[in-house]
Amino acid sequence: MTFITALVLGLVQGLTEFLPISSSAHLQLATSIMHIDLTKPQLTAFIATIQLGTELAVLIYFAKDIWRILKAWFSTGFTKTPNQDAKLGWFVIIGSIPVVVAGLALKDLIENQLRSLQLAAFMLIIFGIVLLVSDRRGAKNKPIEKLTTKSAIIFGIGQMLAVIPGVSRSGGTISAGLFMGFTRKAAARYSFLLAVPAVLASGLYEFAKTYKDLPSSLLLGTGVATVVSFVVGFAVIAGLLKYLNKGSFLPFVIWRIAVGVLILAVSYWAPSSF
Repeated sequence: MTFITALVLGLVQGLTEFLPISSSAHLQLATSIMHIDLTKPQLTAFIATIQLGTELAVLIYFAKDIWRILKAWFSTGFTKTPNQDAKLGWFVIIGSIPVVVAGLALKDLIENQLRSLQLAAFMLIIFGIVLLVSDRRGAKNKPIEKLTTKSAIIFGIGQMLAVIPGVSRSGGTISAGLFMGFTRKAAARYSFLLAVPAVLASGLYEFAKTYKDLPSSLLLGTGVATVVSFVVGFAVIAGLLKYLNKGSFLPFVIWRIAVGVLILAVSYWAPSSF
């Protein structure tokens, strides 16, 4: 892997992690196109490392919210009258359960059988349509304060589906939120908060398990790619939340379907390209 290749992958990770277009599918596509000359453990270690950059971005962007929620959860979360922030902390915990259960139960399936670029392409298209329908049909009038235990579980199921490449963690949770009537911004904001425990835990676990597989020749490139993924990811979070004040998810739907169709077409007509 060249230094430029590492930079490109860092850019792809930063751009796609928080948009509802599936970072896993785009990283699979990028690594296939560039024919990266790393072993599977080395590539896994590289991706696990640069993903920590985007997770740091969400932690810093929502630092005040996370700190406020944690303080409220520890102070009133175990009382009969928890305040709104404490309730949000519980909803994040409850919403994280489905993906944890799926990740543990289907670990081998996720890491092997589901790692198909063609499957990711189908999921890009299918869940692009799901996102379109949810954005068109949802009432989009509920603020994040309207979260309940039931809606937290449904959000969590949306996140759970993202263990399948191409679904998209933010795409699955945002679609679930839109179907339940939450505003675009509320669905996206809760989606980012909901991702923190599961993604941070799985990212740190994968990093601790695989970082020794990184060749010394790639350490500088990995470090730079991680910084790039952090900077770009931070900018994407801020930009997306600002855009969702008025904008729809239609551009992301078009992108998902176009990329999915392109992957399937190239896989059929020129399979050696991947």
